[in-house]
Amino acid sequence: MAKPLRLVAGPKGAYGNTIESFHSAVAAGADTIEIDVIWLPDAHLPIEQRAPLVVAHDWEDAEMRQPLLLTEALDALNRPSLDGVEIDLDIKLPGREEELVGALRERGMLERSMISTLELYSLGRVLELEPGLRRGWSYPKVSRDWSTVAWAKPALPVALKVMRHRLPGLAAQQLPRLGVEAMWVYYRLISPRLARICDLAGVELIAWKVDQESQMQRLIEEGATGICSNEPELFPAIRRQFAAA
Repeated sequence: MAKPLRLVAGPKGAYGNTIESFHSAVAAGADTIEIDVIWLPDAHLPIEQRAPLVVAHDWEDAEMRQPLLLTEALDALNRPSLDGVEIDLDIKLPGREEELVGALRERGMLERSMISTLELYSLGRVLELEPGLRRGWSYPKVSRDWSTVAWAKPALPVALKVMRHRLPGLAAQQLPRLGVEAMWVYYRLISPRLARICDLAGVELIAWKVDQESQMQRLIEEGATGICSNEPELFPAIRRQFAAA
């Protein structure tokens, strides 16, 4: 029997990190909403003097608008119109996991939430704080979108091909050690071999940055059990195709 398909509304574009985007994502058929969690560059200050956690992709994004506080986003997601959707909190920076886990715990949102991150320290710290909170390992760890860098573009296809080939072996080594419930992978690195490794480990394989219907179809055929997209209006068609398969 095929595993349930997780459809995740990504945090960028018109569908990201705002209360309006949460409602739009649910209306489009998303069963999970991913929100980015960062903190302002004030980690050198005592805890009581630091700014609250905010919902934004990065510091530049936070400076361009007035981002939601994490507490505001979680309160909105706990209201009746949104309390049926699952949540993925994507930690962008390590070091304040206690506050994030505490915010979920205070609102009774642990069971419907997952923490995903590139940071291995954060994965371990969340496990210590709340062993029952689901965790997802995001891959690869990058600091910028290299597809937008002119000098890097010629080498990018070769680099991705090498990473795609090596990733199943890396996953086979790391997944048992990390004990995560999901692996979030840049869609161009997913392969049937990786899907098989995740299946054997009992781990969800969620492809991210998937914004075309044809890409979604191919990834599901290759074994991905989740799709994270900035274009959730594509979800109804994908859901119908998955149900008919």
